Amino acid sequence: MRNIRSLVPDEDVVYLADQANVPYGGRDDADLARLAVANVAVLEAAHVDAIVMGCNTSCAVAAKRGWPVARVPILDLIAAAADDVVARGPCRIGIVATIVTAASGAYGDAIRARRPGAVVQEIGAPALVPLVEAGLIYGAIARAAVAEAVAPLRGPLDALVLACTHYPLLAEHFAAALPGVTLVDPAVAQAARAAAFVAERGGPRGRGHTRFLTTGPLEPYRHSLAEVFNVLRPGDEVARIEHAFAR
Repeated sequence: MRNIRSLVPDEDVVYLADQANVPYGGRDDADLARLAVANVAVLEAAHVDAIVMGCNTSCAVAAKRGWPVARVPILDLIAAAADDVVARGPCRIGIVATIVTAASGAYGDAIRARRPGAVVQEIGAPALVPLVEAGLIYGAIARAAVAEAVAPLRGPLDALVLACTHYPLLAEHFAAALPGVTLVDPAVAQAARAAAFVAERGGPRGRGHTRFLTTGPLEPYRHSLAEVFNVLRPGDEVARIEHAFAR
């Protein structure tokens, strides 16, 4: 959201957080595919012009099963990130992701399709999403969790892809654990792709309003948006919705 807002501040955005069903990283592919169908349906019902997928795990499952049928384009986060990594030139790449994303090999497949011979290590870090969801972004607990998460990576790395939407919020800890390694936030490339879509469509159409939706409890979500992530702006809406596949 921050990256999109920096590029297209005047576009209206619907932001869906499926908090009733997180974490996604431990769910099976069939369950995640059903959730993708429900999430796409929610966004299409809001009359969006494109769906900018911010969930690496959903993209990893879509790489195997395909995206749900939709009337609007779905912009794939893994494809955007792979383009970004390859454009930077590194060939020794680490991927830190959820268990599902890492096990799928989707990042390695996408990167090697663009740069044959690239050496890609993909590891799962399931402990990090709950930390971020709880707002434990700073301090010794988060730093120790990140250090433990990247410990399985072997050999020198040129770049590390923070392949979960939550992980860039822990970037300072990744930098401390892997000094000298370039950190790649897929959201940067994905936001650029979203901005290009807006430009191709003729430019922003709206007032820069954001409608924040959650499938989970409303007040903790509102607090996180305002106090932890500082993304709420005057005129924005925060609402809870029922989800077709809520836990």
